[in-house]
Amino acid sequence: MIDLLIEMFSFSFLVRTVIVGTLVSLCAALLGVSLVLKRYSMIGDGLSHVGFGTLAVATALNLAPLTVSIPIVVLAAFLLLRISENSKIKGDAAIALISTSSLAIGTVIISMTTGMNTDVCNYMFGSILAVSRDDMWLSIALAVVVLALFVLFYNKIFAITFDETFTRATGVKSRTYNMLIAFLTAITIVLGMRMMGALLISSLIIFPALTSMRLCKRFKSVTICAAVISVICFFVGVTVSFMYPTPTGASVVLVNLSAFLIFWAISLVMPFIKRGVRA
Repeated sequence: MIDLLIEMFSFSFLVRTVIVGTLVSLCAALLGVSLVLKRYSMIGDGLSHVGFGTLAVATALNLAPLTVSIPIVVLAAFLLLRISENSKIKGDAAIALISTSSLAIGTVIISMTTGMNTDVCNYMFGSILAVSRDDMWLSIALAVVVLALFVLFYNKIFAITFDETFTRATGVKSRTYNMLIAFLTAITIVLGMRMMGALLISSLIIFPALTSMRLCKRFKSVTICAAVISVICFFVGVTVSFMYPTPTGASVVLVNLSAFLIFWAISLVMPFIKRGVRA
């Protein structure tokens, strides 16, 4: 095992992938708990499709992908919230409207410029070779910002997650903190999308939260457990991808699925174990 790790980290692209992936997994898991509890977990899927469209535009114009994607995806997140709150187009419909439109735009632009080549597959399903040195440093800086803001406003995020109406009645500007969650989610999605792919990045938001909720019941314990699960599953997924010829994004998702099934099985067995102990 030690020899395997030494061999893995002898490749600079894998070192960059592990660093960025660990930070993105951590950010996604922390935000994912609130998004899942607010029944807004598919925002990651919608924003990743927007990100795919912006990556296509950046590629066509020979611009830096992250520099172009971040502001546009953040604006899309704010637009998504505004549409959901102030019109007849609610949550899931708004996500479907924006995500499918962005995916279509990205596909058309790529087909008219670079053509439907292997780059499209990398954008859709991710590639560990996609993280450059500049991308790594930018990702580290933005991930630190996301983590710092989450910790700083943890109490407010907790409040609007469980009782937004009461929180608003106490004078807290819930819309501001909803926009903060959307802003942090948008950044996290863009950072992880080239590595995980537009179709798989939302799994980093959904799986760890659902997995930890099988056994943990308090918000704080669920959040910490989700963060640990997400980081471990990512590292295991990258290792599996290195050992066998499997796509990194898909490997990470399958490891997350395995973790969910294990926690689900334990949650089914736990009541019987507790009864046996009491008896």
